[in-house]
Amino acid sequence: MRISAIAVAAALLQFAPAFAQAQGKAPAAVQKEFDGFIGKFRAALKANDATAVAALTQLPFMADDTVRDAAQFRAKAYQRDFTAKNRACLQRTKPVYAVDGNKNDVYSVICGGSIFTFTRTPAGFLFTDLDTND
Repeated sequence: MRISAIAVAAALLQFAPAFAQAQGKAPAAVQKEFDGFIGKFRAALKANDATAVAALTQLPFMADDTVRDAAQFRAKAYQRDFTAKNRACLQRTKPVYAVDGNKNDVYSVICGGSIFTFTRTPAGFLFTDLDTND
C-alpha cells in the first residue's frame, strides 16, 4: 500500500509543471481583449438581455445541436443558467485566467455550483462552456 501512495505522489509531481504553466497571469494584449469582452458581457447581464448574451456566445453552445442558434440559446440555456443570482455573481466575481489543454486562453468564473468559461477564439472571446462545480 505504501508503494501505491508513493507512485501516485510521483505521478502527480510529474504533472505539476504543466499545471503551473496552465494558470497564471494573462499576457497584456489578451487581458485587454478580455476586459473589452467581459465589459460587454456584464452590460448584457445587467440589462438581462438574453439576445446580447447569445451574441457573445459560441453557437452551437457546447456543441449541442439543440442549442445551435440565438433563439434556442435564449430559450434553453439563458433561462436555466442565467438566474438573477448567477448574473449578480458574474458581475462581481473576478475571472481566473488559464491556458486550456488546446493552448487556448480561457477565463473562468465560479458561481455557486456552476463554472462559466470564456475562451479566446478566432472571432475573439466568447462564452463557450458551462460546467458543474464539483
